[in-house]
Amino acid sequence: MNIDWTDTDPVTGEKRFVQAEKFAQRWSFKVRFRRRTNWQPVEPTRDLLEVLLDALERRVPRREGVTEEDVARVRAQLAKFPEEGPVEPLA
Repeated sequence: MNIDWTDTDPVTGEKRFVQAEKFAQRWSFKVRFRRRTNWQPVEPTRDLLEVLLDALERRVPRREGVTEEDVARVRAQLAKFPEEGPVEPLA
């Protein structure tokens, strides 16, 4: 499952494309700054996890391949997320 959105890079202020991908019960994040360029993997940040959680919560009622278990896992990850720095991979 892939969830895509756009946001602003916190370092450079540039627009970027973000993709969260769930494979084998793990979420990974990738970004790119222009269309048709290669995705670059990034470590999850609190902001990325919050946007992912919001997207998942909106998809649950529509039954778009998202379960309550997915939402609960991201919420648990956010709860133990430090205020600064990367976090261990989502399991």
